This record gives sequence, C-alpha cells and structure tokens, in this order.
Amino acid sequence: MDDKGFATEQRQDSIFTLNNQAKTNPPSQGHERLISGTNLPLTVEEFKAEVAKHHTPFTNSQPLPGVLVLLSHLSSTNPKIHLAMASSTTKPFFATKTSHLPSLTSHFTPLTSLFSDDADMQTKKGKPAGDIFLLAMQRINASLATTDGPELKPEECLVFEDSIAGVAAGRAAGMRVCWVPHEGLREVCKGMEREVLAGRMEDVERRLLALEAERAAAEPKAGAAETDDGTLGGTGVVERIESEDGWAEMIGSLKDFDYGRYRIAV
Repeated sequence: MDDKGFATEQRQDSIFTLNNQAKTNPPSQGHERLISGTNLPLTVEEFKAEVAKHHTPFTNSQPLPGVLVLLSHLSSTNPKIHLAMASSTTKPFFATKTSHLPSLTSHFTPLTSLFSDDADMQTKKGKPAGDIFLLAMQRINASLATTDGPELKPEECLVFEDSIAGVAAGRAAGMRVCWVPHEGLREVCKGMEREVLAGRMEDVERRLLALEAERAAAEPKAGAAETDDGTLGGTGVVERIESEDGWAEMIGSLKDFDYGRYRIAV
C-alpha cells in the first residue's frame, strides 16, 4: 500500500529507517524497537493508543502503482496461479486501509489472507522469520486439498515485498522475492540493495543505524531534496538489481514487473 506519504512532516531518511525496523511480528516487538530508536517517553500500550488516534488518514490509502494490474493478471492465468496475502499489520488496521478498495481485496479469500493477529500466528515467529509466508503457503495447499494437483513447495512461491524485514522473511522461507521499496526507503538503502536482497537484515540494520547516527550528529538539513519527477533524489530511473544467487530482485515499480522472467504467461 502507498501509505508512506502520510508521514511527510518528518525527516524522510529517519522515517524509512525506523519504519522498517518496526516492521516485525509480533507488532509489539516492532513498537518496542521504534520507541527505543526514537527515545519516545512512552510504553508500548501508550504508543499504540497514540497511533490509533491517527488512523483516519489511512482510510485514503491507495495501492502502489501497478498493483491492481498485477493482481488482475495473476488472477487470470492458465494454469492458475494461487494467491495469498501475508501481512505484518493487524486485520482491523488492514481493513482501515483497504475497506474502500474492493478491487484489491477481492483477489484474496479469508483462508488465504493472513495477518499478524491471526490465531495461527500466535505460536509463530514474525518477519524477518519466514513463518508467515510458510503458513500462507500451507493455507493455499489446504485450499487445494480437494484437487488432484501437487502441493506447492517454497521454491515454487514468489513473494512481493516492500520492507526489509519482509524480504528477509521471504528468503528465510526459501522463496523467491521481488522487492519493490518505496522511493524513500530505496534512497536510504542505496548501496545496500544486495545485502537486503540476500536477507541479511542484521547487517543492513547495523548500517542503517550507523547512518542514522551520522545524520543525527550532522547539521540538520532543511528537508529532503525533491526532483521534478517527485522522487527523493536521483533521476527517477530505477535500476533493476538482482541478488547474487538470482533468487531476489529489486525493481522500482510493479509496473516494471517482468512476467516472462518468472515464466508467467499473461
């Protein structure tokens, strides 16, 4: 979802560093890391209460460019591609962000829609562990129980992710990953893309925290430089980057998704 723009009042580099530190399951662990990283004088419960006060802007969330076309294509392939959603957010908050987007949510069934507060996730580890994606695959296989087709294996699955923790989770699950980061996160991770794609989250996090410490010690800037194309720095042209083992890639937009690369006929 394209909801990062709701936090434009703060420094962009800090937002995307902390946002991706916070994207872990269970959510309380992510909250603890964000509170610690920003030195907020709040408990986790107080933080959650404050966040809940600001949910209204998310009712205007929109899908990232290319998402609806991608889902439409993937839902109409022959042979059929089976879709599942595995999100670090809670089901109520996801509903807040998507209740006005039936064209998005209609591609997933309740069985194959998995959230951090799902009962099945309470005994599992969240992202960056691969449990949530493996559980999503198991649910797809459960939905196929009445068919004669073989069960899916992790190496037959493709994960679409926008977060660092999500990429690490997909790699940990033994699945291929297509990483489509928000332009702000892409700028923050410049030079670290292959570490992200390899799932080396701890290495990336150490480098991000070191960079944040350097920025905090430096003279504060007036704000992020905005180019004519509306992105943070650069030319707007995003180079496709592939992991060394070929199991993960970074692209600038789902509009650039190469179906042929994954042998998907649309």
